Amino acid sequence: MNRVKEIEFRGSTLDDLRAFPQSARREAGHQLDLVQRGLDPDDWKPMSTIGSGVREIRIRDAGAFRVIDVAKFEEAVFVLHCFQKKSQKTSREDLALATSRYKDLMQELGK
Repeated sequence: MNRVKEIEFRGSTLDDLRAFPQSARREAGHQLDLVQRGLDPDDWKPMSTIGSGVREIRIRDAGAFRVIDVAKFEEAVFVLHCFQKKSQKTSREDLALATSRYKDLMQELGK
């Protein structure tokens, strides 16, 4: 059996996730549990514009919610950003925040 990776929330992501409605929060937790076990989330897409191995987990529940994570490292599953999506396109601010947190993570890990 795969070892279950730790989850590390970067910046304000844990508080942001806790602000989701309860059912969306529960679904996000389930999807992150899959990722911790080395499985793919049910609905996701790669976000290579942010960085290599980064993906966006899509949660549809009383709105559109997103969890941006990177799970390719041995150390942990890193959650870079959690937000409610308000329009068709992911906002420039959300992309910039996730990109900035990814770059900080790369520096910290020395990669």
